Amino acid sequence: MLPTVADVLALDTVRRGKPRVVAGGDRLDTRVRWVHVGEVHDIAHLLRGGELVLTTGVALPEEPGSLADYVGELAEVGASGLIVELGRRFVRELPGAVVRAAEEHGLPLVTLARETPFVQITESVHARIIDDQLQELRASEQLHEVFTELSVEGASPGEVLNQVVRFSGRPALLENLAHQVLACDAAGGDTGTVLANWEARSRAVMPSERTAYDAAAGWLVTMVGARGQDWGRLILLCDGPPSPRDIVLAERAATTLALSRLLERHQESLERQAHGTILTGILTHAYADPDEAAARARAVGVPLTGRRLVSAVIRLASPAGPAPVSTVPVSTVPVGTVPAGTALGEQARLGELAEAGAAACREARLPALVGALDQSSVGVLLPLPPRTPAETALGALAERLRAGFVTPFVLAAGSVVESIKDVRRSFLEAEQVAEVAVRQPDGRPFYRLPDLRLRGLLHLLRDDARLQTFAERELGALLAHDAQRHGDLTRILRVYLDSGRNKAVAAQRAHLSRPAFYDRLRRLERVLDTDLDDVESCLSLHVALLALETFRREGG
Repeated sequence: MLPTVADVLALDTVRRGKPRVVAGGDRLDTRVRWVHVGEVHDIAHLLRGGELVLTTGVALPEEPGSLADYVGELAEVGASGLIVELGRRFVRELPGAVVRAAEEHGLPLVTLARETPFVQITESVHARIIDDQLQELRASEQLHEVFTELSVEGASPGEVLNQVVRFSGRPALLENLAHQVLACDAAGGDTGTVLANWEARSRAVMPSERTAYDAAAGWLVTMVGARGQDWGRLILLCDGPPSPRDIVLAERAATTLALSRLLERHQESLERQAHGTILTGILTHAYADPDEAAARARAVGVPLTGRRLVSAVIRLASPAGPAPVSTVPVSTVPVGTVPAGTALGEQARLGELAEAGAAACREARLPALVGALDQSSVGVLLPLPPRTPAETALGALAERLRAGFVTPFVLAAGSVVESIKDVRRSFLEAEQVAEVAVRQPDGRPFYRLPDLRLRGLLHLLRDDARLQTFAERELGALLAHDAQRHGDLTRILRVYLDSGRNKAVAAQRAHLSRPAFYDRLRRLERVLDTDLDDVESCLSLHVALLALETFRREGG
């Protein structure tokens, strides 16, 4: 940042000369590019603009008109100011013609009452200019390094905005061309205040250049896009005119955002990322106030306040069907184990599912937050229209989603809640329903907790030590037997019970002859020390098998 005339006057080397501003006092914020010492009166043609001219006046003309022309020529070429040392040509004050001309042309005019070595002034100012330029160069290099790294890493819009705020200290936002906020960093301020009435405020700021400052709004706006296709705007909220560094920062960040968009292939869109960020923030209590979540949702076109809310989870159905029953004893398997990362193809399908969910909501005219919750499911937060039952909205969503997405999936919904603070509970319920429904889908348009019956109850109780103890007591000996002998008696038991204890049907489903199957049943009775003809014993074993499924995720 170049020093101003006021900065120069504050230097010790200048203050020792007792400077006094005699004209242009309202222009002391003019930037000084260089300091030029000159005693000739026709010096203007040697200047390029931005110079602060130092003179004793010994070679200036006598005539008042010529003196006024001298000042006018300096102003015309863009000189930042004129400092005249008194005592040689002008003893106590400058001629009135010089002062009037300086006021007329808005040129800062300063006198020095004491003799001052000009070389000391030039050295001080030039050292300041060079130091500032070095700082700008270092800052520019740091910007280049940081944003290049963000580009290479494929950083999210939120991560890019975090760096913008770190460098500028100003709130920063990314919006799409519909003036919906895709990412926001309030720089420690109140997010609700930053986003208040956002769309209307944003539509009022339409600069004609790609990067421009709107003084009325206090916004520095730069377009974001590449290959001639703009898709958003990066906005810095400024409390005054932005510095050149702020402008460079905004443009460099916009380039990084555009490059990240170009590099996206199988990732979700920026809109889905923005929605997913808000959903995650609600579920993890990242927002200190529910009003902040409401403000962020409103900024992307989804009103949450004053509406009944229902959460839904869309989960891809496994093509392999229900998870197999493990042969490892219950007590040795951690409850709630999370599966390893999904394959790239599944991630791509999940992204497609999120986009299909958003499209279905638009077709049904249901504004909603739609974004990936994890590697296996998409979350939907649906503000219900007035007097619209949740079943009607969910049915419309399911119908349009199945029409536009062919890969099998299940749609599970939580309870209807009245406020944002209860959304997390509704989502947890929807996730629990989805986990059960995806194992045994029966073709319903959507699933809710009452639809799951016994499986739903067991799933809700899956972390209860008493249920785990019951399953271990009923099946522990059998699971240990199969684990030690690599046997399949657990599978045989499941087939037998799923066949309604019909031995002929069970043998056929197990692909065994009847004698071989009957032999397996007798071995089961010995291992379990029970009678498989006893209805209550079989009921207990069946419940234990269903409970066992709830302790494991698919594939583990």
